[in-house]
Amino acid sequence: MDFWNIIKQIIIIIYFVSIIYVAVSTVMENRNPVKTISWVLVLVLLPIVGFICYMFFGQNLRKEKIIARKGLKNHDLFYSIAHEQVSHLSETDMLLNSKFEEKRRLVTLLLNNSNAVVSANNSVDVLQNGRCTFDAIIAAIEVAKVYIHLQYYIFADDATGRSILNILKRKATEGVEVRMIVDDVGSWELKRPFFREMWNAGIQIYSFLPVHFPKLTSKINYRNHRKIVVVDGITGFLGGLNIADRYARGTKQFSTWRDTHLRVKGDAVNSLQTIFSIDWYFVSREELNDKKYFPHKKASGSRVMQIVPSGPDSDWAAIMMGIFHAISCAKRSVLIASPYFMPTEAVLLAIKTAALSGIDVKTILPQRSDSSLTLLSSRSYLRELMEAGVQFYFYQKGFIHCKTLVIDDFVSIVGSANMDFRSFEQNYEITAFIYDEKIAAELTATFYDDLSHCAPVLLDDWNNRPLKEKAKESFARVVSPLM
Repeated sequence: MDFWNIIKQIIIIIYFVSIIYVAVSTVMENRNPVKTISWVLVLVLLPIVGFICYMFFGQNLRKEKIIARKGLKNHDLFYSIAHEQVSHLSETDMLLNSKFEEKRRLVTLLLNNSNAVVSANNSVDVLQNGRCTFDAIIAAIEVAKVYIHLQYYIFADDATGRSILNILKRKATEGVEVRMIVDDVGSWELKRPFFREMWNAGIQIYSFLPVHFPKLTSKINYRNHRKIVVVDGITGFLGGLNIADRYARGTKQFSTWRDTHLRVKGDAVNSLQTIFSIDWYFVSREELNDKKYFPHKKASGSRVMQIVPSGPDSDWAAIMMGIFHAISCAKRSVLIASPYFMPTEAVLLAIKTAALSGIDVKTILPQRSDSSLTLLSSRSYLRELMEAGVQFYFYQKGFIHCKTLVIDDFVSIVGSANMDFRSFEQNYEITAFIYDEKIAAELTATFYDDLSHCAPVLLDDWNNRPLKEKAKESFARVVSPLM
């Protein structure tokens, strides 16, 4: 037997062993059969490369709890508060609002699946573009006296990033504690000299789940997509914007970058701080338990809300479950804006069911995207949803990157989570569920303003598109569970 025949037999053995390994692994994990089939197809078509891709991107680590939360004082405190609220929710004054009573089961769900404490004394400002968002963040950190905590998927070392960093450096010299978490993949352009510069300036900064061999395969698929700013426990920010020039100025491809962010004051800031402190403990092994990180707050407003985290560190896909429940229980309308639209089967069924039951379901998607593969995959869902009665619109003014839902003119859902598999099942995300007519009215007005810059998608025209386009979209959808 010559050398090349031996190599050929080894490759064949590896080929079949890898298929069996992946098939058995995915079946034993009781994961979505679509994902199992997708991975087996990848292995069949790309034997060696497919196996490598599976090791990098296919492993399900949710049950292994990458971030252990139990035992952390902040987590345990919010766990006890959440479960106390579940027991006494029917007694709260919030239920005097009949619309809130309608959504009581949604509130209970989020209390149970993510310890998302309900707070009723908040003010919420909706920030509708990058410039006003960055101006608001800068204004908040300029007056910081005790600490500034930031957490971002992307923090770019560009003009926008530097304008914020220069203030952070100055605040650090004034004695303000500055802590930063950046995702190692999202902020991959930040190199070691950048981190040394920050530490030398008095800014504590860590990368979340650094991607290095030999542990690369267990980490690259689980990214921290959260966007959080907390200043002195008084003011907090969350939403869809990262820190980079394109969010304020657009790009060569997109002159306009439409996004939505929130500025929050009130007890909900404690929830933001708790989520940050759990992630901070994971990257630094420092617990932030001092009372200064959770100061007593006076009522800042009357907005009722829950801050909902989700990720591989939780038992439940909390944000997905919340969105599924909100859409499933809608009585009048569902307004969705999302840059990446690849819903799980559960959410897809909820949207179809709502539309078929007579609910007004409108969805804004980008005409063009910063990711051609996700754009193609997103469009593969349109026909079946339009046949159910969902109305789709393509945003044409630039790129729409906001992640918002408004349900029944009362529930507003704004955060970092996209309407896709990765946000729902793999990424660390954070989203606000707000129960308030005024905020819902403001987001609804913005939705219809965005709609004025959209082109409606008509079912007949969509069905008559070239076969080549449909084929590309279908292929993109097949591989979308692997993305």
